[in-house]
Amino acid sequence: MSGVPSIIVPTKNEAALIGAFLAALPGSVELIVVDASDDDTPAIIERLRPQNTRIIRASAGIAEAREIGASAAHGDWLIFSDADVRFAPGYFDRFTRYTDADAIYGPKYATAAFSWYSHIFTGGQQLMHRLGFPAASGSNMAVRRDVLISVGGFRCDLPVNEDSELFLRLAHRGYHVVFAPDLAVHSLDDRRLQRGAVRKLLHSTTRCALIALGMRMPLPQRLLRHDWGYWRATRR
Repeated sequence: MSGVPSIIVPTKNEAALIGAFLAALPGSVELIVVDASDDDTPAIIERLRPQNTRIIRASAGIAEAREIGASAAHGDWLIFSDADVRFAPGYFDRFTRYTDADAIYGPKYATAAFSWYSHIFTGGQQLMHRLGFPAASGSNMAVRRDVLISVGGFRCDLPVNEDSELFLRLAHRGYHVVFAPDLAVHSLDDRRLQRGAVRKLLHSTTRCALIALGMRMPLPQRLLRHDWGYWRATRR
């Protein structure tokens, strides 16, 4: 299993989307699902992808769920994603081009209704990466297992932006972080953007700026231990 990456996905009531997510996964890739659903999500996963899949039932925050999944996975590379996206065709074939890095992240494209957001977000990722500040999305990022362990894993006290914090920390500590524009995922819906695309962009940008600043000078951590209304605003 060590030569094949593992995919780690937190789920909560994803019955409407999980089938499309699963359809894009190669059978050879290990899938670890950390599930907090009270709908049929686990049963759908068991029916559609019984092989090479492990479902862990846990009522955990997003960062803790990713950490639980990482601890259970067997691959040398851990790919973190979300159930509301679909991997682009050829993603896993191209992934091997980048495995000389310590960590990899790629773009997440919104649906056609929010193509303008995709242009802004992906352009921002490319610019920030050139400036040395990787703007990773938890829907599309990968870390070598040994590297994740060496930096202490995810910050489980963060209710949101745990993905960006990890990659900013990796870059700050000198690890080789790569932005891969040809490793894309595509949103299956845009419920978060429908509730306020500009608000979401400002929310992420402000929090990530504080995270990056906090790695260079002392800042009150309580600023980041609250989600600033993120999960309330994005609840189904």
